[in-house]
Amino acid sequence: MDTAELTSSKTTKSKSFLVGALAVMPLTIAVIPWGILAGSFALEIGLTAVESQAMSAIIFAGSAQLVALGMIKAGIGIGSILITTLLITSRHLLYAMAMRSQISPLPLKWRLGLGFLLTDELFAISNQAHGGDTPAQHQFDRWYALGGGLTFYIGWNIATLLGIVAGQSIDNLGELGLDFAIAATFIAIVVPTVKKPSILVCVLVSLTLAVVCAVFAIQAGLLIAAISGMAAGMAYAKLTNEGVVVTDTPCADIAPTKEDTL
Repeated sequence: MDTAELTSSKTTKSKSFLVGALAVMPLTIAVIPWGILAGSFALEIGLTAVESQAMSAIIFAGSAQLVALGMIKAGIGIGSILITTLLITSRHLLYAMAMRSQISPLPLKWRLGLGFLLTDELFAISNQAHGGDTPAQHQFDRWYALGGGLTFYIGWNIATLLGIVAGQSIDNLGELGLDFAIAATFIAIVVPTVKKPSILVCVLVSLTLAVVCAVFAIQAGLLIAAISGMAAGMAYAKLTNEGVVVTDTPCADIAPTKEDTL
């Protein structure tokens, strides 16, 4: 590779990294109150400032961190904490499976790095059609994903540090309503993905059942809402043949040729 090609390659990588960083920036800003809450709550239950920061730096899982901290405060055993956090973060297994075909060809260092940085936010931006006009034209860009994942990681840890500092100087920080950032972040992730009727049905059913289960204090409400929403969305898609291309041409059942797919 000559100097010109090397320079062009570095420019392309830097541009992709920057675009990924900018794409995740709104979600990073939205999660700042959540990070502040995590940092201050860690201090409240008795962790040191270093331990509180290390929790965000090593575990890097907002909802799991807050739940684990609450369980530690309640005096629950380590076994139950591990099982609970495993269930909470199990959705990342689904994310990894969905992205496996794109990431598996990458070198080990890339797979490990992107695996550690994989969050709801990174999954959301990495599966948007930034590489083409439609999702079908989207090509996974490792540098785009790295820019988004690393930016969000740094933002989360900075927010945690702010929470640690604030938690040492501001009393009752947890009563300021910062936990609303959790709901706001997931709303910001979900809303842009509602592009088909079946997804809308899934969201509405899940939302309705989650509220109903919360009102009646049903412990497994979140799980019931999630499974019911997915089932409803799939049922709607099958009943309406959503995504099936219908054509009136007599040759519709003929397999496309190579030229047709270009």
